[in-house]
Amino acid sequence: MRFASRLPAAALAVSLPLYVYAASGSGQSTRYWDCCKPSCSWPGKASVNQPVFACDANNNHLSSFDTPSGCVGGSAFTCANQSPWAVNDNLAYGFAATALGGGSEASWCCGCYALTFTSGPVAGKTMVVQSTSTGGDLGNNHFDIAMPGGGVGLFDGCSRQFGGLPGAQYGGISSQSQCSSFPSALQPGCNWRFDWFKNSDNPSLTFTQVQCPSELVARTGCRRSDDGNFPVFSAPPASGSTTSSVKPATSSVKSTSTTSKAPSATGCSVAQWAQCGGVGWAGCPCVPGTTCKFINDYYSQCI
Repeated sequence: MRFASRLPAAALAVSLPLYVYAASGSGQSTRYWDCCKPSCSWPGKASVNQPVFACDANNNHLSSFDTPSGCVGGSAFTCANQSPWAVNDNLAYGFAATALGGGSEASWCCGCYALTFTSGPVAGKTMVVQSTSTGGDLGNNHFDIAMPGGGVGLFDGCSRQFGGLPGAQYGGISSQSQCSSFPSALQPGCNWRFDWFKNSDNPSLTFTQVQCPSELVARTGCRRSDDGNFPVFSAPPASGSTTSSVKPATSSVKSTSTTSKAPSATGCSVAQWAQCGGVGWAGCPCVPGTTCKFINDYYSQCI
């Protein structure tokens, strides 16, 4: 697996070229979770509404995008809710460090890509990822998927944030049972690797750039100014039903709660910590015993 360097932006703001670079092709994937501040969390990386959210050691959103990374002695880390989650049996959402042929960090940061895996037990499944980091040590058309337990790679911010995480530096943990030893906020994303992702080992893929789903933007706060120029993602049909299992990071923004609705006549419901509302949301009500808590216009969560 590869690790993408997370470095501060240059002082000058980045201007987009006169054309829109719509990336597509075939590529490779790896995995990592280093806890470092994402490189797209620095100002001036691309033409976006704001940089990617970074969090403090307790997973609260930081108010300043200039806070140094925990990987270089600072106090900014990857937010725990920037972990992958299943939408259904055939579709997942998540985040990745990227390096794509013909582009640059200015064209990658906060862009979204529909990945269709072409090898391993996950072959045929689709994952939409938002680019939150990049790095010179990534290969061409390379998506380094962020998943807790995937290994820290070159830099280790997890020791500073959590006192360390289980697993090898490259490759991470070897069994799902190890996920239970992770901080609770990271366990759903760790389990995702063995459940939806079927513990695939760096599967190959094809990819195409798409408009970012609101669920991804809700977790990073970042949307590209050219996002509307890319095709709207059309979700593949589900062969079964699963629910989101990632608990979003705690935010300092005040929120309100609403009582959960009863399950539908079909018995459909979403689990604790799953999404239960937001712009464009058309899913199921919260499982009994939880309430649907408003986080922002794009995301509410079963608590």
